[in-house]
Amino acid sequence: MRIDRASRLIGAPISVVYRALTNRNAVERWLPPEGARGIVEAFDPQPGGAFRITLVFDTPGESGARKSSRMTDIVDGQFVDLVPEELVRQRFTFRSDDPAFAGLMTMTWRLTSKEGGTEVEVSAENVPAGISAHDHQLGMDSSLQNLANFVTERR
Repeated sequence: MRIDRASRLIGAPISVVYRALTNRNAVERWLPPEGARGIVEAFDPQPGGAFRITLVFDTPGESGARKSSRMTDIVDGQFVDLVPEELVRQRFTFRSDDPAFAGLMTMTWRLTSKEGGTEVEVSAENVPAGISAHDHQLGMDSSLQNLANFVTERR
């Protein structure tokens, strides 16, 4: 089982960062990596609550397509654990006909109050083989940068 990780110190209080992780409109704005926009179709941030996010990319993937279509990745999932100002854990699957993107991936967002803000650590467990470690790292780093920009603009 592959685990990918990324982290970033964000110059905002832990309460502000946690709200950005659990608010539908916020997630739609900051989660999509560079070169994509998000559409949050379902979002129920409570244990067992469902979510569905479509990422629409500016360009097709390296192989001429994305996970779900030529220009999109569609993610269906659920919230597993939410610990206010500490942790958000989600499980999800990509809608894809390609078996390289099959399986249930778990994303865990851990928040720690630090000097100068909030350390956000994200880990992705059971990453589908079709997602290259390099591309996933770029995507997670981009999302963390977007999160930092989003919460600091709101202050």
